Amino acid sequence: MAASTHTVTNQAPPLVAYDLFAADRALAEAVERHLDPALLDDARAELSALGRTSGSAQVQKWGALANENPPKLLTHDRYGERVDEVEFHPSWHRLLGKGVSAGLTAAWARPGGHVRRAAGFLVWSQVEAGNGCPLSMTHAAVPALRADPALAAEWEPRLTSTVYDQDLRPAAQKAGALFGMGMTEKQGGSDVRANTTLARPLAEDGTYELTGHKWFCSAPMSDGFLVLAQAGAAGEGGLTCFLVPRVLADGTRNVFRIQRLKDKLGNRSNASAEVEFDGTWARRVGEEGRGVRTIIGMVAATRLDCVLGSAGLMRQAVAQAVHHCEYREAFGGRLIDKPLMRNVLADLALESEAATTLALRLAAAYDDGGEQERAFLRLAVPAAKYWVTKRCTPVVAEALECLGGNGYVEESGMPRLLRESPLNSVWEGAGNVQALDVLRALQREPAALNAYLQEVGLARGADHRLDGAIKDLLTELADLDGMEGRARRLVERIAVVLQGSLLVRFAPPEVADAFCASRLGGDRGASFGTLPHTLDLAAVVERARPVS
Repeated sequence: MAASTHTVTNQAPPLVAYDLFAADRALAEAVERHLDPALLDDARAELSALGRTSGSAQVQKWGALANENPPKLLTHDRYGERVDEVEFHPSWHRLLGKGVSAGLTAAWARPGGHVRRAAGFLVWSQVEAGNGCPLSMTHAAVPALRADPALAAEWEPRLTSTVYDQDLRPAAQKAGALFGMGMTEKQGGSDVRANTTLARPLAEDGTYELTGHKWFCSAPMSDGFLVLAQAGAAGEGGLTCFLVPRVLADGTRNVFRIQRLKDKLGNRSNASAEVEFDGTWARRVGEEGRGVRTIIGMVAATRLDCVLGSAGLMRQAVAQAVHHCEYREAFGGRLIDKPLMRNVLADLALESEAATTLALRLAAAYDDGGEQERAFLRLAVPAAKYWVTKRCTPVVAEALECLGGNGYVEESGMPRLLRESPLNSVWEGAGNVQALDVLRALQREPAALNAYLQEVGLARGADHRLDGAIKDLLTELADLDGMEGRARRLVERIAVVLQGSLLVRFAPPEVADAFCASRLGGDRGASFGTLPHTLDLAAVVERARPVS
């Protein structure tokens, strides 16, 4: 006999079976804004297909299973032979295969590719962020490999392929390949010039054997890796970039000893490893002693992916919060209609939309490729990486709280988002690294600041709070005394002013007004939900509502 005391009421239905792309108004509008009209129909169809896939119950289940079943390291086979393989749950391979087939490594191979790929990456990150690492590394390896045209001609078609081939065999035998990266070492961390891995030249021009280690090696199951090492018998050639294939041309395994996998706070479906090189064959990429300059293109591209990944996490967290509050009733009405909850949701929605709008603007600059846009990216990418990734954790934490106790249990998916939220701030250079990189750009590359000021200046006169913020920023930039000690404050203002300029130009008036009042005009408290009550907060929340 059924229990009569357990009738379930007043619970939000699962947020499932919807199009994550089309339901994200800020994202869909950004794609329309930045893409050539001739590409729009195809792009919308492609992104909506990915959005529906991402919102399906099946794919969301894959994400949960991949997270619940982290990768396992197999150092030796049953006979005692060293194999250094990483085993993944089948759901991981399904997710990664979907990401590759959706073109998330193919931006460099088609018109408007960066905007299309950025939108797809932002959508796909909401399913399970762990498979984003190999997608990001593979995408970002292309500009670094272009330092050597022969290597680029060989590898680029594989990296931009939409075929996922998980088998470990010579890359020349595969229709598609993945790349990882190894830069940091335990004694140096972000200070890669302190690396001790040595690269001894071999008889064949451009080839070396590596001896050393990498403290963090991303995506260790990949077909190839870009690594930094000191070239020469004693490192006299300086820090240099190398390509390390996982399997050599004759089918033998390169020496790539995976010592252990990191036990991480989040991003648990993805493997991050400590690896040792001992006579490992490598091919030089670029000139000896120019390793940082060679690999910087990869670093910049992965930093943009950190912005996109954080924007995706924020969007999913806000969508879940708005969806819950739309259905949940308390104190005589729906939560979404309660003025205080509406204030919280609107505040979170502003942060999410500002992140998305900024991320897609950066992707569009990559597609443009002109000198002005390259200068703009030099300053805007590290500033956005600093700020957007910093905002991710407080946004996700507040969104979790909107669900109350329901949000604190694993089944809701919110704890997984929360554990993931700090990662992009740490990955590819933590906050201080980004802030100091912005200072270098300001001090050494005046074209970068000029490009930035021209960009934010496009909105001058449209909002007095934005105008005042631009004026205050110029005052700060004119005072170079003690710049390093206040670098975080300065970079925050650079990022927020840029977001304000973009929203004033492109967002609905109620969104731009609320952002400028709270983020530039200072009319808010220290926590979310402290926006001025006179703003049109209902419209801001409605814009953020996921259409199910």
